Amino acid sequence: MIPGLGGMNPKQMSQMMRQMGIKTDELKAIRVIIEKEDGKLVIENPSVTQIDMQGQKSFQISGNVREEAAAASEDDVKMVMESANCTKEEAEGALKEANGDIAEAIMKLKKE
Repeated sequence: MIPGLGGMNPKQMSQMMRQMGIKTDELKAIRVIIEKEDGKLVIENPSVTQIDMQGQKSFQISGNVREEAAAASEDDVKMVMESANCTKEEAEGALKEANGDIAEAIMKLKKE
């Protein structure tokens, strides 16, 4: 029950929303990824509702959320590869382990 709507049941609410031109659809999603400047949010097992109101679409998402750091830039990977004389895969792995710290990634690879 939604406060302020006089105890309206979900069916009545849905009918009222349709009359106002608001349409909702449940989307079957496996995962939702939101890319941010400093990483991304990954929502596993999401419940996703698409709301279409006067041609404008919005989404309501809930689920198990985890944050991931941004991937290393190509420049960072290149710098590590050249400094540590390693492959691209090794450089990316070292940067990931070092949370993007270039100096730490290089030192780690040189020790190996």
